[in-house]
Amino acid sequence: MNTNTTKQQPSPTLTTGEAINFWPAKTMEPMKIGGPRLRCRFINAHPIGPWDDFILSEWELEACAWEDFHPHSETNFVVEGELHIESQGKTVILKPGDSARVNPGGVGRYWAPVYSRMVTVYGPNPEGLASHSFRYEEI
Repeated sequence: MNTNTTKQQPSPTLTTGEAINFWPAKTMEPMKIGGPRLRCRFINAHPIGPWDDFILSEWELEACAWEDFHPHSETNFVVEGELHIESQGKTVILKPGDSARVNPGGVGRYWAPVYSRMVTVYGPNPEGLASHSFRYEEI
């Protein structure tokens, strides 16, 4: 009898093969591995397992910082507020309408001294390598 209850994570469903893909609205929720000032919603898929397309999400940071290592690119487009991003010794400050990409294979630190809301696009991750080194900090 096999008592192993580990389940294989399903690959994200990004495209349906239909003329239009539709994803109903979801509420912003605090990150389970973050804190109450870091909220997000993944729009078309969760970043679990391999994916060959893109993953779209929306984030809010309220006087907090988030840091992680990801094997895929991450592009942030600021809608409101001010977002600071640091990776591999380089820092940029984004205001509404600005965007920046953190390229794969490094740690990215994202922080909002007051508030920031942004739309984020994760690039492909065909091998399904996991993000790690998560760190949340209130400012």
